[in-house]
Amino acid sequence: MSNLTNIEKQKLERELDMSGGYVLRFSNRTFEEFFREIVGVEIYDSRFDLGSGSKANRMRAFWRIATDEQLRLLLNGLLEGWDVYSGEPIPQSARTLLDRILKSLGAGSISDVKQGSEPTNLSDGASKKLISRLIQVTSLPPQKRGYEFEAFLKKLFDAYGLAARASFRLSGEQIDGSFVMHTETYLLEAKWQNAQTGVGDLHTFEGKLGQKASWTRGLFVSNSGFSSDGLQAFGRGKRLICMDGYDLSEMLRMKLSFVDVMDAKIRRAAETGCPFVPVRDLFIG
Repeated sequence: MSNLTNIEKQKLERELDMSGGYVLRFSNRTFEEFFREIVGVEIYDSRFDLGSGSKANRMRAFWRIATDEQLRLLLNGLLEGWDVYSGEPIPQSARTLLDRILKSLGAGSISDVKQGSEPTNLSDGASKKLISRLIQVTSLPPQKRGYEFEAFLKKLFDAYGLAARASFRLSGEQIDGSFVMHTETYLLEAKWQNAQTGVGDLHTFEGKLGQKASWTRGLFVSNSGFSSDGLQAFGRGKRLICMDGYDLSEMLRMKLSFVDVMDAKIRRAAETGCPFVPVRDLFIG
């Protein structure tokens, strides 16, 4: 159960305009998608049936049983998508309330990220620790590498203050994690295998993105890289960016900013349509 107080609940109800049974301008579909994708909760599950089962009552039921972590995800999601789900910019009173509750829960907010809290470079010590951890993953038995690779990537995102989230499961699918950069949400696909990633895995991940909110982007990290045939067959104009293991090691070795690397990859993808351009081509060649 979260530590949300009754006074905070009442203030949230006022800001979210819940008096008529609604929440902002969420439809049933967008309300369900928001909770599934942002919070990792099926809000139309029977445990959230309360009274009439309206969106407002489901939100109240969620507040009763949510963990602090789930509440943090909810509040950050509202901060990020308020204008989308209300049709208007977030009022200062709502922003202040959400930020204050997040701080009381011991969490930073998306607002902090928007104000430029993404560090551009890591310290020498932090870079060395990440390199050491990546080497440790390489030495693990094959059955453990995938899980530890995901954990390493979360550590990397955390080091840059990117509101990282560990892997989570939605109905019928696994998401390897997510992070927020420049206020944009990225879903993560992480693969550690001997073979290069081919077109099938790329299309599968693109399909996952296509089922999410329209602004969702993706980062596909494949330690062994991507086959040239797979990238060619995958085509252009997609919503995901690709990174391989050599990108990670070069980025850390040269103490490049992950944010700068992503920005360079995104710009090249926008210019060329290619989802994978190696770090060495962007920053060395």
